[in-house]
Amino acid sequence: MKPGKSLAMLMLAAAVGFGLSACEKKGPAERAGEKIDKAVEEAAEKAGETGKKIGDAAKETAEKVEKTFDKK
Repeated sequence: MKPGKSLAMLMLAAAVGFGLSACEKKGPAERAGEKIDKAVEEAAEKAGETGKKIGDAAKETAEKVEKTFDKK
């Protein structure tokens, strides 16, 4: 192998190694961002569940009102 190629391969291996080691650790801002993302997702799920419950309750109430007026 030529000296230039082996030096290039060594530098490439070092660059990949440094790149991978930099990606392993998360900083406080990244961890906080992930927590915020998770909280927003959970809030959206709960809002969707609450909206469905409200819709179901409204439908049930409308059915009861309709039955009440049909009896008269």
